[in-house]
Amino acid sequence: MRIYPAIDIKDGKCVRLFKGQFSDVTVYGDSPAEMARKWESLGGEFIHVVDLDGALKGHGVNAAQIKEICESVKVPVQTGGGIRTMEDIEEKLACGINRVIIGTKAVSDSDFVKQAVKKYGSKIVIGIDAKDGMVAVEGWEKTSNFTAVEFAKKMAAIGVQTIVYTDIATDGTLAGPNIQAMTEMTKSVDADIIASGGVGSIDHIKALAGTGVEGVIVGKALYTGNVNLTEAIKAVK
Repeated sequence: MRIYPAIDIKDGKCVRLFKGQFSDVTVYGDSPAEMARKWESLGGEFIHVVDLDGALKGHGVNAAQIKEICESVKVPVQTGGGIRTMEDIEEKLACGINRVIIGTKAVSDSDFVKQAVKKYGSKIVIGIDAKDGMVAVEGWEKTSNFTAVEFAKKMAAIGVQTIVYTDIATDGTLAGPNIQAMTEMTKSVDADIIASGGVGSIDHIKALAGTGVEGVIVGKALYTGNVNLTEAIKAVK
């Protein structure tokens, strides 16, 4: 299982939200690129970057910071937040990004996902954010009519190979991931699942290893010091 250290960018800074609420922000650093170098130096093999402003506004906002991250580290980087057009995907890939995560747009337009997968293959990742098992969209402000598993199956059928699955209720809480939801997702869907939300300790990460997820995104727990990245990587190797 792979561990993805997370960098969330808002107003150019490195931040964390609590349960996805934009009103509950903690700033952890002025330089996302510096943070990326730190996680790489501690053994991070793949950096997960979210453009929070982009997610809210529906278009990429922190492109300069994302480009700087890609130029600062040798490990691959994936990013999401505000990806709505083929141009958005191309712009991110031009920055040096390895995988682009499509969220809200995938829910409203599966043809767009088909087109993107046809052109970019495994570089396209779908981000599924769930509130009470239902898919949430537009920076988590609204809920769709799809269950997370139903939607994931639909995306896998299109050819999507990797899905980032976030449980919003646990995100940023450090209270533990939704093991049941992650297990159901890996058992039901033929794609690599990356778990996101609620990790607050190495024990939480070990518990996720038993669900069959390909990887886990760790954010707040790294910033608070609850999880030591190097130790966490050793624990799941």
